[in-house]
Amino acid sequence: MEFALVLLVIAVVFIVQSIKVVPQQHAWVVERLGKYHGTLTPGLNFLVPFVDRLAYKHSLKEIPLDVPSQICITKDNTQLTVDGILYFQVTDPMRASYGASNYVVAITQLAQTTLRSVIGRMELDRTFEEREAINSSVVQALDEAALNWGVKVLRYEIKDLTPPPAILHSMQAQITAEREKRALIAASEGRRQEQINIATGEREAAIARSEGQKQAEINKAQGEAAAITAVAEATADAIRKIAAAIEQPGGGQAVQLKVAEKAVDAFAQLAQKNNTMIVPGNMSEVAGLVGSAMALMKSKAVQPG
Repeated sequence: MEFALVLLVIAVVFIVQSIKVVPQQHAWVVERLGKYHGTLTPGLNFLVPFVDRLAYKHSLKEIPLDVPSQICITKDNTQLTVDGILYFQVTDPMRASYGASNYVVAITQLAQTTLRSVIGRMELDRTFEEREAINSSVVQALDEAALNWGVKVLRYEIKDLTPPPAILHSMQAQITAEREKRALIAASEGRRQEQINIATGEREAAIARSEGQKQAEINKAQGEAAAITAVAEATADAIRKIAAAIEQPGGGQAVQLKVAEKAVDAFAQLAQKNNTMIVPGNMSEVAGLVGSAMALMKSKAVQPG
């Protein structure tokens, strides 16, 4: 009975030692008699008990690694406190097991030294402007070295860049001065544009007024010319009609009668308006005019209608 129990225990230990189930996205390194034998993939795997052993277990997932903050000195001798985060992934479990005693520590130290080297080649202002360039330089340097460790460095991100308080105060003062300068420039540009707009408006208004006055003068001149033309045409037409009437039978006598009437009326108006009577020097002319007018009137009365 005791022998059977011992055999059962041995069988259980044998099964436990020989059967291994590897989770997804993991890789287990197996050594046989102290020497690398192989890498177990996810799923069910079998080992030789007491001969094979699991030496290392690696996760193949992307791993974030916090890089401790450190003080870096820029090209213009300014201290910066920099910290970041690194993302890597194990791509070769065998090299990750035997390439370095601790690849996590190796990556962390290399990231810090590379970061100090990159920032040491830049001035303070550029470190804030070229974070992408710094990140790329660190990743490139780490990726080349990490190949021997079976690790792929995916990316590096700077979390914070902190200069000393005195530098921060100076930077804040510089930023404030720059903003005030921009505000003054913007205000002056606004005033300049305002003056330009006012001058442009006044010029356009003056042009519009002059155009209006010009058009008004043109219209007035055209109206006066039209009036003169109309009067001239009416006068010419009246003259033509008078001339045509004179050419008719009795036209000459009608004109003589009209002239005599106008003369008599003129003398009558002079007599009414003035106390002094103006008498023509040759009264026979007036008598002749009156006689002619009376003769014409009698001749008109005698003629049949």
